[in-house]
Amino acid sequence: MTEHVLPFALPAQLDPALSGISDYWRSLIRGKASNMPYWDDVKLSELGSGADSAMLMTVFDKPQRFRVEIAGKEISSRYSGELQGTFTDEIDVHSPIEFLRAQASATAEGRVPTYYATEDYARLLLPLWGEGHVGMLLAGYSWA
Repeated sequence: MTEHVLPFALPAQLDPALSGISDYWRSLIRGKASNMPYWDDVKLSELGSGADSAMLMTVFDKPQRFRVEIAGKEISSRYSGELQGTFTDEIDVHSPIEFLRAQASATAEGRVPTYYATEDYARLLLPLWGEGHVGMLLAGYSWA
């Protein structure tokens, strides 16, 4: 039997900004049988200043698409364009959203957190359950 390597695997250790959003995500998990929180439990305001570097995306199935619902001020500023309310397949791909669709797909399909980093930023995507499937993704960014 071969071991499967997950794309966008987490590093051995997350930096403090991403550890904070990861800890918040874990704190929302209901009970021991669950492996991810429900999307309707997420309140970005509970992240404090971390909300500026957070994003929520809705996951659509068949065909799989991702729509940015909320993009923190820091993400929008660094992107220099409108993200909120747009589908990831309709926006120009440049920093800080390179490989966002691929990472989002891996997160939704694998139902586990994923990680991507460049010289300028690191991004953590966290799956959120709702209506019988991964219904949303919570993203956290840290900046170099």
